[in-house]
Amino acid sequence: MPQAPKKAFPLRLDPALHAAVERLAAQELRSVNAELEILLREALARRGIKIAPAEPRKRGRPPKREVD
Repeated sequence: MPQAPKKAFPLRLDPALHAAVERLAAQELRSVNAELEILLREALARRGIKIAPAEPRKRGRPPKREVD
């Protein structure tokens, strides 16, 4: 089953804020994009806004298909 598409949009950040998020993402072994998504989910949760958890990405090779 293909993963649901993600919404892409331009985001302007103060360079110091981007640098801080970039450092945090590196510490957590994540991309800046993934770190921003986590930070947004945490901020929304603190405000009582419930978001469905993200579906984990499938890893590894797809299963082999039977050849007729």
